[in-house]
Amino acid sequence: MARWKEATNLLLVLLVLLDLHLVSGRVFRRRSVRKTRAHHEHRPQQNITLAVILPRSNTAYPWAWPRVGPALERAVRAVNADPTLLPDHHLIYVYKNSENEHGICSESVAPLMAVDLKFAYDLWAFIGPGCSYTASPVGLFATHWDVPMVTAGASAVAFHGVQVYPTITNTGPTHKKLGKFALRICEHFGWREHVMLMFNDIKEDDRPCYFAVEGLYTELKSINISIVDSVFEENKPPINYSQILSEIQSDGRVMFVCCSPDVFRKLMVEFRRADLPHEQFVFFYIDVFGDSLNSANRQPWARGDEDDAIAKEAFQSVKILTYREPHNREYKEFVSNLKSDALEMFNYTMEDSLMNIIAGGFYDGLMIYTRTLNETMSTTGQRPPGRVVTEKMWNRTFHGVTGLVHLDENGDRETDFALWDMIDTNTSAFQIVLVYNSSEEQLTAIPETSPHWLGGVCPPDIPVCGFKNDNPVCLAKTITIHQMVSIILFFIFTMAVTVAVFIYRRMKLEKELVAQLWRISWDDIQMSNVDKVLRSGSRLTLSLRGSNYGSLMTGDGNVQVFAKTGYYKGNIAAIKYTNKKRIELNRKVLFELKHIRDVQNEHLTRFIGACIDPPNTCIITEYCPRGSLQDILENDSITLDWMFKYSLINDIVKGMVFLHNSVIVSHGKLKSSNCVVDNRFVLKITDYGLSSFRSDSDAGKDAHAYYAQRLWMAPELLRMESPPPQGTQKGDVYSFGIILQEVALRRGAFYLEGEPLSPKEIVDRVILGEWPCLRPTIDTQSHSPEMGQLMQRCWAEEPTERPEFNQIHVLLRKQNKESRTNILDNLLSRMEQYANNLEELVEERTQAYHEEKRKAEALLYQILPHSVAEQLKRGETVQAEAFDSVTIYFSDIVGFTAISAESTPMEVVTLLNDLYTCFDAIIDNFDVYKVETIGVLHGVCPGLPCVTEVCAPLRQRDLRSVCVLRSGVYPTEDPVCVTEVS
Repeated sequence: MARWKEATNLLLVLLVLLDLHLVSGRVFRRRSVRKTRAHHEHRPQQNITLAVILPRSNTAYPWAWPRVGPALERAVRAVNADPTLLPDHHLIYVYKNSENEHGICSESVAPLMAVDLKFAYDLWAFIGPGCSYTASPVGLFATHWDVPMVTAGASAVAFHGVQVYPTITNTGPTHKKLGKFALRICEHFGWREHVMLMFNDIKEDDRPCYFAVEGLYTELKSINISIVDSVFEENKPPINYSQILSEIQSDGRVMFVCCSPDVFRKLMVEFRRADLPHEQFVFFYIDVFGDSLNSANRQPWARGDEDDAIAKEAFQSVKILTYREPHNREYKEFVSNLKSDALEMFNYTMEDSLMNIIAGGFYDGLMIYTRTLNETMSTTGQRPPGRVVTEKMWNRTFHGVTGLVHLDENGDRETDFALWDMIDTNTSAFQIVLVYNSSEEQLTAIPETSPHWLGGVCPPDIPVCGFKNDNPVCLAKTITIHQMVSIILFFIFTMAVTVAVFIYRRMKLEKELVAQLWRISWDDIQMSNVDKVLRSGSRLTLSLRGSNYGSLMTGDGNVQVFAKTGYYKGNIAAIKYTNKKRIELNRKVLFELKHIRDVQNEHLTRFIGACIDPPNTCIITEYCPRGSLQDILENDSITLDWMFKYSLINDIVKGMVFLHNSVIVSHGKLKSSNCVVDNRFVLKITDYGLSSFRSDSDAGKDAHAYYAQRLWMAPELLRMESPPPQGTQKGDVYSFGIILQEVALRRGAFYLEGEPLSPKEIVDRVILGEWPCLRPTIDTQSHSPEMGQLMQRCWAEEPTERPEFNQIHVLLRKQNKESRTNILDNLLSRMEQYANNLEELVEERTQAYHEEKRKAEALLYQILPHSVAEQLKRGETVQAEAFDSVTIYFSDIVGFTAISAESTPMEVVTLLNDLYTCFDAIIDNFDVYKVETIGVLHGVCPGLPCVTEVCAPLRQRDLRSVCVLRSGVYPTEDPVCVTEVS
């Protein structure tokens, strides 16, 4: 605080001198005003001048001029363009730099700039400064001159209140509100007794961590929480992490830490390595602008070095405090305009960062000042005192580009905050779990999220047994002799069983190593010829809607041999020769052979054995007759749809997931030629493990073939002089990305559109690491946009940004929800679907057939007698019959000629239709056979073809009783009479 006292004394001296200058200045102004009053009365507009004091070149400050200048320029234009704001006035600003020669905010330069501006211009208000040490003297000058000061910086607790700085209005975040956020966190998790504050103090600069922790200290003290603070200086290495950890162990369980992201990560790595009960500790990292969360994956622990694994575990005990970014539409448009204006005005590229909130705060601050000034001048009609305008801005709410802006009774803005946590340890990405509404002073949980605790429960702020294990509750209790003996015996028994199991497993392992079950003699292998290869390969030709999965052994005799093969114990096997003339069977090699023999998976080629008989040193594995994935992709006669492609890709992913989780750990040579397909079209990965069998030298290889094989290798491995033979897991992900593009486009490995580069040129440019990085071409017309994004993530330059195969498996399942386990399952599924469709079609056609059959039978029964029709339906020949006695009845219409002459042709047709319909209806009631209808003659014959015993006169009498008809079309009212002919 000594710096504050020195600055105050200096200011008192300056203020005395300024008073003398101001008195003389007032006299001079009065004279000049009298001389130029008439001139001013004729001016159309009066200038309102604002003084802007901000750092110019150091863009590490959120309130640097290249960051804030575009926002102020846009705000000034908006005010001048609004006719309702400050009519007859024109808003302008003048700018001064607050930096010293080292680019750091200077508490001596800033007040001098303020004095220069005050003497040179008639200032209405100050905009800025942003740094706390520069804002303090300028704020005192502004108070003395009664000039409002609006800033979005100056976040120190000392500016809170109206006693010392009554003219300062802060429209940006303040550490006072940060302290309230920390206080609500402690109350939310039940920590009301003890916390520890750790911070880095850079005294040469604006001390951001010092002022941030000051806000926490002030607020936590208000509820009587005991606080222990620990200070270190990271700009004076080396930092004594051992001492810091010792202080943590003895004084803290709930820590609030403020320092740079790299120092905090190093601290957490050392904390994880220390012998401490890690589940009892929680670290709240104060990172208000979210610098540690700027990576795309939100992984503040990731650096791509050897400490990533332990840092990932350590950050499970970390929560991060940041400002909450506005999500309103106006802020998004404001940031977009801010970026373009910064590039145009200062040639400065602004990133997406929480620092943009500060620029938004300055914009909102200028707007609320002009609105308040306009309201005051509209009431008084003249320039108001600065203190009146300042007090009118306080304790009010308005809508700005950063959302709803509420200024409290002290002129400080209510700022919202967010708490980040690693809630998913699989992705290890941080997400927001709690948000703090400063206006209501309430914490709100994000739905479907909850804080992650390493031990499963929230740790207490004071250990149960105390920091020094001196709690009487935890002191050891006396036990009896019998209890002691029982414990010792149980311990001895447990140790004996453990040792016995260990010895047994050790002996079993040694026995397996000595047995050499993997070893195969060269004499036991029978080399195959072309005929055997042809006989061993099966043929499969399937055609399903756009895919033609043709046989890889063509029918015209062209043979495609994918690997050297031989017969071992009657089964064909693939033989891979090694370049080593002799294999030394040391313990490392024996373990490699045992491990690869133990690894079994559906998507890995089965290791059969190895032959180490010079000069035939080789590896014998399962033979897959369909060839390699590279051969399938380069064979234009095989048409692949995306169902087929997804099946192949899924097989690769499943195999690599298993391989990465096994003792093999990684592949190292993953490429399309090392992915083979068996008879069931299941893709399997080969050439994994057994790094001792691989050649250590690449000498003697063809240059083109050598570089072509390295197209799949990751950049970080290419840059190594001696890359590990087994590769790395992230390197396998890169290789998988190249295979993805190869499968999607089918134009070869590392296809570059419009750039015919040789493999050597491609490898050299990948090693160079140029920006943008050289990567294969992505064609969204050949694959989905999601597949293109997955490729880009897999071949990212930074290994830590590449996804793991477990994540890739989940992403592929989302992209292809209909995928099955393999191609054959997909084919069977389609065949089952076709069978179901055929069954439905057969059922529909059967119903149509029965309906047509019924109609045909009805027509047949109308034409022929039922007995004759039944014989014909049974396929029998109808024999002619002779009857001794039958009755034949013919009828005729009386006067049909006269009726026809008096009627129209249509009436005649209608008459006959009605008549015959009536006859048919009557005939159906009697067992008679309609012989023929000729014109108006109607003949029936009872007793045909089935003989009946009813007498003919009775039938004739019944027929005569229905021989009249009244026709609706006949022109007279007389009935139509039917007479008997014979």
